[in-house]
Amino acid sequence: MPDNIRDLPAGHSDGLYRFLGGSPLSVAFRLILLSILVGVVLAAIGLDPWNILYSIRRLFQSLWDFGFDAINWAWRYFLLGAVIVIPIWLLSRLFGAPRGR
Repeated sequence: MPDNIRDLPAGHSDGLYRFLGGSPLSVAFRLILLSILVGVVLAAIGLDPWNILYSIRRLFQSLWDFGFDAINWAWRYFLLGAVIVIPIWLLSRLFGAPRGR
């Protein structure tokens, strides 16, 4: 009979935790931080939250005006980020905790 383990019925808050992916307060905190980060990135490319359609049109117009210079611009930012991201990823893979099999 020890193999017959019955799960207790899920409590009222367990469904909410499962739906949100954690406690409501921690999920709200993570969403706020992620929203700020995405807002900074969108502001860096010139989007304005008060006039989003105009900002998107202006973004595509500037990309069109740049032509192939936009590809060079994206490549430079990719390389700049890769200088930080790739070594950190490599070190975390080399010295990280062993993965379970």
